[in-house]
Amino acid sequence: MLDARLLPLQSKLMTPPARLLSRAGISPDQVTLTGFFLGALALPALWSGATGVALALILANRLADGLDGALARLRTPTARGAFLDIALDFVFYALVPLGFALMDPDRNALAAALLLASFVGTGSSFLAFSVIAEQQGLTARDYPTKGIIYSSGLTEGFETIVFFCAICIWPTAFPILAAIFSVAAFLTTVSRWAMGWHLFRP
Repeated sequence: MLDARLLPLQSKLMTPPARLLSRAGISPDQVTLTGFFLGALALPALWSGATGVALALILANRLADGLDGALARLRTPTARGAFLDIALDFVFYALVPLGFALMDPDRNALAAALLLASFVGTGSSFLAFSVIAEQQGLTARDYPTKGIIYSSGLTEGFETIVFFCAICIWPTAFPILAAIFSVAAFLTTVSRWAMGWHLFRP
């Protein structure tokens, strides 16, 4: 919901450290892969109940996600980079609910399953919209720096990270927070279905 509005601020903050990385000879793909590795470590951290460590790893992943794009724009963005960025992001997003389910199966498993189902909805509708929009020659004016066409919704990247931070800070509230976010994610999915139904009509 807020991603497009935050893009100018993100670009302003990420460009200086991206320049340093570029001078050091670090590639965008290296940043992407390192960020994914750090984010994936949140799974065992959550499993063991170390939510503070998991929060730090999640934030490190998101920092890398901003840096790789800024670094790519300083060089030449590649199709492989865009592919890695979105493909690894979706796996990372799924690992966090899985970590909470493993942390306390009796309390968290059902809410985590609901959350993962909602993520499938938002992820599949997001990617399907992007593919068809590209085939139709549409562009995303709000996201000119992205490698693929973005479709907006209630639960975009910013809202998801705020949610991840909240459940790490208040892990006992995971079931109710996950249920609330799942509803918002399902509404995002339905809104994208409706958008696609309208825009891609014969």
